[in-house]
Amino acid sequence: MTHYPRSTASIGGHPIHPMLIPFPIAFFVATFFCDLIFWRTGNLGWVSGSLWLLGAGLIMAALAAVAGLTDVLGDDQIRNLQDAWLHAGGNVLVVLIQLYNWYSRYAHGDAAVIPVGLALSLLVVVILLFTGWKGWEMVYRHHVGVADSPDERR
Repeated sequence: MTHYPRSTASIGGHPIHPMLIPFPIAFFVATFFCDLIFWRTGNLGWVSGSLWLLGAGLIMAALAAVAGLTDVLGDDQIRNLQDAWLHAGGNVLVVLIQLYNWYSRYAHGDAAVIPVGLALSLLVVVILLFTGWKGWEMVYRHHVGVADSPDERR
């Protein structure tokens, strides 16, 4: 029987990392849309919303990163996957960009959104498309976190 790379951060056999990653993705993509709407309307409410979305995204990204790092450190097969390192590296880059983006908005308000904040938000969405692709490669191609047998799902 094939032994697939195992997710060490799991609850009841369900990997935690894929449970958490939709949140920062949704928050960061929503930030981009808030920036677009602010750019078109000039309504400052969208700037405030984007600041909160960035903050929530960073918190959830940190939680997802802890679970992902636990998986990487807990299984040699995962550590040996180039896709895992590309996925992780791209997501670290996303967090660094969004940390700067959040701080800039916090310090400078709406002046930080157009054009730099909007460009950074777009860049993050593009990077997330790449890291999401690599995450799916890990699950569907390399079977990371896929149970070998029904007994392992418990």
